[in-house]
Amino acid sequence: MQYVHNFNPTISDDEIFVNILEEKEHIGYYNLVSQETALYKEYAKTVKQKNIVVIGIGGSTLGTYAIYKFLKHSKELSKKLFFLETTDPIDIQSKIEGVDLEDSLFIVISKSGTTVETISIFKYLHSLVEINADNCVVVTEHDSKLNHYAKVHGMKQFEIPKNVGGRFSVFSAVGLLPLAIVGIDIDSLLNGAKEIHDGFFYDKNGTRTRLLKKARFFTEYKNKFNINVVFSYSSRLEGFNKWYIQLWGESLGKIDINETRQGLTPIGIIGPIDQHSFLQLIIEGRRDKTVTVIKVENFDNDLEIPSVTLEGLEELDYLNGLKFSSLINKQADATIESINAVKDIPCDVIMIDGVCESAIAGLMYEYKLLTSLCAKFMYINAYDQPGVENGKIILKKKLENKN
Repeated sequence: MQYVHNFNPTISDDEIFVNILEEKEHIGYYNLVSQETALYKEYAKTVKQKNIVVIGIGGSTLGTYAIYKFLKHSKELSKKLFFLETTDPIDIQSKIEGVDLEDSLFIVISKSGTTVETISIFKYLHSLVEINADNCVVVTEHDSKLNHYAKVHGMKQFEIPKNVGGRFSVFSAVGLLPLAIVGIDIDSLLNGAKEIHDGFFYDKNGTRTRLLKKARFFTEYKNKFNINVVFSYSSRLEGFNKWYIQLWGESLGKIDINETRQGLTPIGIIGPIDQHSFLQLIIEGRRDKTVTVIKVENFDNDLEIPSVTLEGLEELDYLNGLKFSSLINKQADATIESINAVKDIPCDVIMIDGVCESAIAGLMYEYKLLTSLCAKFMYINAYDQPGVENGKIILKKKLENKN
C-alpha cells in the first residue's frame, strides 16, 4: 500500500535511535528485562495463602491483568489472582464475595503511595479482615507515605523505581511479584521481553527497522489516520487491549514542544466478536483508522466442532471436525483479506507464537518501544501525564471540602 504525502521527515531514523539510546540512560523500563528475579521468587515460596488480591489501579494493575488473563487457562497455577481497582461499590462487593479474605495475601500497589482509589479500597478491607505483616505486602516508591506505613507495621516492601512510570512498570515488582506468587514463570516473561529488546537495540535490520517504520507512519499520517485499532483474535488478549489503551492514550495525548496538541486514539477490539460490529465501521466508514491484527499461532487447545448434522443446517457441515483454534485464525485471515481488498486502509499483522509467557511479554515490550518511538517523532514526553494530574488535584480539593 502506498500513500503520497507532501512533507519531508523532520527527523531521521538514526536520530530517533540515538535519542532512544540517550533516553535509555534515565528511563528505567528499557532495562528491566535484564534484572535479577531471585527476590520475587524467594518471597513467592513463602506465601501460604491461596488467594492473591492486588489492590491498585491503572498502571498498577492493567499490565499484570493482561498477562494473567492471557495465561491463566493454560497454566496449572497454584493460586488465584484477583484485582480490586475501581471505587464502584457494586464491583467492590461483588468481587470480595468471591474471595476468602481469611486465606488471602493483599498486595497494595501505588507508585506515589497516595492513590485515592487504592487507599480507599485498602481502608475498606481493613474493616472486613485483620491486615498485618502476615497477609499484606506493599509495592511502592521507597520514600512514599505508603512505604512508611508498611515499615511502621512491619510489612514486606518492594520498590518501584522512580524512573519507571506506572504504565511501563509491568516488568518491575508491580507485575513480577504477583505473577511469581501465583506460579507464572517470570524468567520466561523477561526472556520474551529481552528478545524484543535485543532485536531492537542490537539488530539494525530486524525489530528496529520494523518498529521505526511503523512509528513513522503512525506519526507522519496522524492527521489522516488518527485512530489506531488493535484487533486481537483471542479473548485472552482482552487484558492486553485494555493495557494498550492506557499506554497509548496516556503516553501520546500531549502538547508538543511547539505548544501543539498531539495524540493518537487507541481502540482495542476482540475477534471474532467485533467482526459483527466494528469491522463494518472499518470497511465502509471514514478512512481515519489504521488496523493491527494480532493472531495467536498456537492456542495449545484441541477443542473441535463435533461431526454433528443439524436438521435444516446441513449446508454448514463443512464445519464438522474443524478445531476452534483453526476456525478463529481463518476468521482473522478473512478479516485481513477483506481489509486489504479495499486497498486504502493501513493494516499490519502481528503473529505471536502461542499462549506462553514469552509471547505476551514480547508483545507488550514491543508496544512499549513503539510508544516511545511515536513520542520521539511527535516531540512529546511519553512519560508524564499532566492532564491526569490536574484531575487528581481537583478531586483532592473536592474531597477535602466534602463537596
